[in-house]
Amino acid sequence: MIQKTQVRLFGVDAPELNHPYGQKAKWALVSLCKGQVITAEVTEKDVHGRTVAKCSLPDGRDISAEMVKIGMAIDWPKFSGGKYKSMELPDVRKKLWLADARQNGRMHVWEKFEAQERSRGKG
Repeated sequence: MIQKTQVRLFGVDAPELNHPYGQKAKWALVSLCKGQVITAEVTEKDVHGRTVAKCSLPDGRDISAEMVKIGMAIDWPKFSGGKYKSMELPDVRKKLWLADARQNGRMHVWEKFEAQERSRGKG
């Protein structure tokens, strides 16, 4: 969130909070940004009404790129044009398998995981 606006990082896909690595991704982002003045260049509103922005740290580093480099997000070529693909860690798509499934139209994998979480009382 930036000034009470939910912001989606441009061009990348990170795990949802209740998905494997979701909490780790959240805290990696908090660690990267905490105490910093973040610059957000709004690019669009997504289909869920969230603001999408290219976000940068004060030293100019692209936050989307930094999250990919540490293995907490993957490139989403549909939106990035492949900008972050070369920065992905080996096997990161196996680690972030639910994000990869979403990108590749395998929503049944996503839905199955969500159903299992609900049945366990976690969703």
